[in-house]
Amino acid sequence: MINLAILISGRGSNMKSLLQAIRSGEVKGVKSVLVVSNNPDAIGLEIAKKEFGVKTSVVEPDIREGSFEKRLISELEKNDVYAHNGVICLAGFMRILGPDFVNRYRNKILNIHPSLLPAFKGLNAQKQALLAGVKVTGCTVHMVDNGVDSGPIILQKCVPVYDEDTEESLSERILIEEHQIYVKALSLFISNKLLLKDNRIVQIRE
Repeated sequence: MINLAILISGRGSNMKSLLQAIRSGEVKGVKSVLVVSNNPDAIGLEIAKKEFGVKTSVVEPDIREGSFEKRLISELEKNDVYAHNGVICLAGFMRILGPDFVNRYRNKILNIHPSLLPAFKGLNAQKQALLAGVKVTGCTVHMVDNGVDSGPIILQKCVPVYDEDTEESLSERILIEEHQIYVKALSLFISNKLLLKDNRIVQIRE
């Protein structure tokens, strides 16, 4: 059994899909869930509390270097989310985590990104795909390392790009697939079916 923390900054649509999968039993082995946001006005906080009865917390940014990560670690550990018994899912969390935090929870932080990494890292990945003229893009679940969208890849799903696509229409189709593969990746992680080879390649055990 693991203790799960989901970090959000906004509406938390991927958070909602994870919580639905846990409630339905599609994702098993979760002992407790904590939703944390760096934004006190995040819509996802109310969704987590009212729709799922999940404990929530707000850790706001601070101008002091390293203060945010220290307070975030304190909040997680206060709720029994440690590296040895927990996993952290970033779900629209619009903040880069520092090396102290990442190293403390190394290989225990998952993220979902709306492109087929390593293509189109960073913000506005859907817009980047349209500007590049690619015919296929998609989404990626990966482990978080000290780079930006550069950690070991767990799962990916392709999404076609149509000539008439806008950033909004492409984002909507990618989001549908994000919800599917994030649930699957979390389930694989909890089931101990992910094998990290040479600290770069994730192999999936049968």
